[in-house]
Amino acid sequence: MTTGMPDFGGLLAQAQQMQQQMVDAQEALADLLATGSSGGGLVTATVDGRGDLRALAISPQAYDPDDPDAWETVADLVVAAVRDAKAAAEDQAATAMAEVSGGLGEQISDQLGGLLGGGLGDLLGGPAGAAEVDEPPALDQRLAPDRDTDD
Repeated sequence: MTTGMPDFGGLLAQAQQMQQQMVDAQEALADLLATGSSGGGLVTATVDGRGDLRALAISPQAYDPDDPDAWETVADLVVAAVRDAKAAAEDQAATAMAEVSGGLGEQISDQLGGLLGGGLGDLLGGPAGAAEVDEPPALDQRLAPDRDTDD
């Protein structure tokens, strides 16, 4: 093997291993449960790692029979609790997926970084990551393109 060249066979094997780990992690997300709440705990919701609602608990104190908007208030509390639970599930899922993919991403970057930054990057117009991005035209320029005013 030539010095400085990445081990593509090893990278492929690692990528396949990581792909299987990702599939396993995604399947495990169904078993992940996260709970969110609103109204100081008056409503709690539990979702799985896929975001599906698994349980909902509404305290009797969440409903005030003397309030004409009581059901609207309860509905808002339910929405907030489910949203809170989904955010917690997304955080847990992201952490689990990062644990699976983190190591390989850094290794590929380390092994390919020299090639992309030097050889291949120069072929594509400069070092990787150094490309200049043109700013999009202002909104008024997009809506009213330049017109010939010499009529």
